[in-house]
Amino acid sequence: MSLAVDERAAICDEFEKVGPDRPTLCEGWTTRDLLDHLLVRERQPWASIGMFVPALASVTDRAMAGYEPMPWSDAVGLLRAGAPAWSPFRIPAVDKLGNGGELFVHHEDVRRGEPGWEPRPADPARDAELWALLQRMGRMLFRSATPGVVLRRPSGEQHVVTTGSGVVTLVGEPAELVLFGFGRDAVRVEVEGDAAAVAAFRSAGRGI
Repeated sequence: MSLAVDERAAICDEFEKVGPDRPTLCEGWTTRDLLDHLLVRERQPWASIGMFVPALASVTDRAMAGYEPMPWSDAVGLLRAGAPAWSPFRIPAVDKLGNGGELFVHHEDVRRGEPGWEPRPADPARDAELWALLQRMGRMLFRSATPGVVLRRPSGEQHVVTTGSGVVTLVGEPAELVLFGFGRDAVRVEVEGDAAAVAAFRSAGRGI
């Protein structure tokens, strides 16, 4: 099993539990919108361009709207079934690299969309994959930061992401650091450093 496989099953279970009208951490999106996004990303990747090119947002919006008439349980089942046969995501190694972080973050977007959320219990296998993801993608996620960025787990393990003018240390479990890196604020992460470095870091963007 992998993070991608586990999180696909987990987010589908969560979708089934909360229904299509639950708010999420994706601003303005309900669970219906988030599920439609995931289906477009996996089944019509060419239509996802509007997520990255604002001028083409209507292309993505139309593709997402195409899934709205589908009954909720059928749409969840489509995501649960996995990528279509022609998709590279059917290859386990590609699925692991391309879907693990995506499905984990969006699963937490659902879980943390309303007050009262709590982090999931630690899981050694999941946390190892998330820590590896941070080592692989940290430079991209925190590329806007002018201070150097160091990630530190509560266990003391550290990873230097970038160097710069000053340094901030982000302290948290791998799951929290991943979510923070992807721009989420509903997290439990401490930002340590001198006042100037922390202020400069907080003024920068995070995420892809």
